[in-house]
Amino acid sequence: MRPPGHRLNFPLMRLVFMLALLLGSAGLARAAEVEFVRVWPKWRDAESFKRISEYFDGQENTGSQVVLRSHPEIRSGFYFLARVTHSGPAFSAAKVVLTLITPDSPKAKTYTFMTALSAGDTVFNLGLTGADWAGETVHPVAWKIEVVTTDGRLLGAAKSFLWEKPDK
Repeated sequence: MRPPGHRLNFPLMRLVFMLALLLGSAGLARAAEVEFVRVWPKWRDAESFKRISEYFDGQENTGSQVVLRSHPEIRSGFYFLARVTHSGPAFSAAKVVLTLITPDSPKAKTYTFMTALSAGDTVFNLGLTGADWAGETVHPVAWKIEVVTTDGRLLGAAKSFLWEKPDK
C-alpha cells in the first residue's frame, strides 16, 4: 500500500527502464564498422574504364575507386560498385568476399579480393571478369558482399533481396 498522496512517476520509470535496457544490451549488439551505402551491380565494357590519362601513359587510372577484378588483366565483366563508409581504423589488409548465385547453378560461388581498407568513405568496384562471368546479358540471381578482417572478423555486409528466405 502506498502512503497517502504518493503518485508513481510513470514517465520517469519508463525512462529508467529504457536506459537499463539499452545499457544491458550494449555489449550484445555492436554496430557494424563498415556500412554499405549502396551497391550497384551491372555489366561494364573494358572501354568504360578508359580515361584520357591512359592514352598518354598507358596506365589504368581508377581515380578514387578501388578496382578489384577476378582476372586483373581483363576489364570487361560484371561489376558490383559498392559505396561503403568505414567508421573504424584503417586496415593495411582486409578481405572483400563476394558470394553469388548465378542462373546456371543454384550452388553459391565465392570470390575473395584482398585490399587495404581506409577509414572513411571508399568506393569498391568488384569485377567478375574473364571466365568468371558468362556474358553481358547474364545477371546474378542473388548476391552477398562482406568486408572481413584477415583474421575473419566481419566488419560489414550487404546482400540482395533474394539472398535469404524471409522470415514467416
